[in-house]
Amino acid sequence: MANQNIVIIDYGMGNIGSIRNMLQYLGEKVSVSSDPEVIKQADKLILPGVGHFDRAMENIEKFSLREVITEMALIRKVPFLGICLGMQLMCNSSEEGTSPGLSLVNAKVKKYVFPEEIKLKVPHMSWNYIQQCKKSDLLTGLDDKSRFYFVHSYFVDCELESDILTRTTYGHPFVSAFESGNLVGVQFHPEKSHKYGISLFKNFLASF
Repeated sequence: MANQNIVIIDYGMGNIGSIRNMLQYLGEKVSVSSDPEVIKQADKLILPGVGHFDRAMENIEKFSLREVITEMALIRKVPFLGICLGMQLMCNSSEEGTSPGLSLVNAKVKKYVFPEEIKLKVPHMSWNYIQQCKKSDLLTGLDDKSRFYFVHSYFVDCELESDILTRTTYGHPFVSAFESGNLVGVQFHPEKSHKYGISLFKNFLASF
């Protein structure tokens, strides 16, 4: 599991420090870079993200990262993990803005809209359980009692049922993780989810 070249893609938005610290705790060599040439050398890629969808896509275009992300994710099929906004950027579009997403996974991002009688706050900010929808090495050692930390106002809606890895309920069920071949996205923050997040990162490092 050790001695892999893990690259966290830096496009100016994201909880990079916590992710890097957790991976280093697990004994991995970690680079943080916006340089396409560095990204091309990665054994595994992580796309973090916190903030606004359109601004994130603008930064990705500004740093000329769309082409290298597409090459690594869809052509070279390097294991690729999107976290929170990073997961949403992997989709086709978002109701948060008008910019097209990276279109790595056939999905769109929708805004939470609840009737007045449902007294739920947006953003969804809490610990919640995941419900496994298909078998995956990413979930080894995790079950329906595993809790992860969420902070988000938008959620992913997958076009293909087969891409849905886990669901979580907040007002209604939503896709909290997807997996399509080498591509994985999680809406929660594993880097803030203690032992459950450590297990998920270990699985990503070992099994993909």
